[in-house]
Amino acid sequence: MNRRASWRGKLTFTDFNCEVGLYSALTSAEKISFNIVNRKTGHRVERQYVDSDTGEAVLREDQVKGYELDNGDHIVIEGDEIAKLMPESDKVIRISHFLPCDEIDKLYFDKSYYLAPSGEGGEEALTLLAKAMNDENVAALGEAVLFRRNRVLLIRPSGKALVATTLNFSYEVRSQTSVFKSIPDIEFDEEMLELAGHIIEKRAGTFDPADYSDRYNDALAELVKAKIEGREIEKQPPRKEDNIIDLKEALRRSAGAEKDSKKRATAKGRKAPRKAS
Repeated sequence: MNRRASWRGKLTFTDFNCEVGLYSALTSAEKISFNIVNRKTGHRVERQYVDSDTGEAVLREDQVKGYELDNGDHIVIEGDEIAKLMPESDKVIRISHFLPCDEIDKLYFDKSYYLAPSGEGGEEALTLLAKAMNDENVAALGEAVLFRRNRVLLIRPSGKALVATTLNFSYEVRSQTSVFKSIPDIEFDEEMLELAGHIIEKRAGTFDPADYSDRYNDALAELVKAKIEGREIEKQPPRKEDNIIDLKEALRRSAGAEKDSKKRATAKGRKAPRKAS
């Protein structure tokens, strides 16, 4: 890889030892970004921290972290006090064990990185590991200190490569019961279940990221281009949706639309008979 690694270290388990680098699998390079500017002057605006009581600007050296108490007061936490709590990194990802690829709920997935070799002989070792994990359909669970925090990583095979995903801790994932406090038991008649199943079956497909685009980011890019060229952009009218309250009727219409779509596709695929000469 030519890009700069976000982290470099070693991947180890038992007698396996390989120098690796983590390369972010995500990029924001194509996203449209803006600066805040002064409308009157066109100059960029700088952010400034001010005292909430006096309104006066606070210098960087006077800014410290504070934990708010119930009465609104703050306990000041100095930077060196926090630094002492940060775990020391030995630059090692230690694999503890292997587990089925689908055992961990994706709610715990945080940020993904490509795990690539950074030393001599590493490419062969990681390719072998990826193939073995692919054959066994397993992922590896490891731990490391990344970016001044201890993190748990799930390492999964992706073709000939490996992807390492940091995992959220249990306290960071909200329980379902806090959102779905009470889901009632609802009985559905046979027709509704058949209609829903029919729609799902006819809509079966696969995921290709290239089929989807960030329409908002595309629109922002077009807006910026239009501004540069000095032209206006016409706002697209919102799509009209039928307001169907009855669930069964909505399912019937959806199933009917699927059948009509299939008939049109079949008719389009038929060739018109040739006329006799």
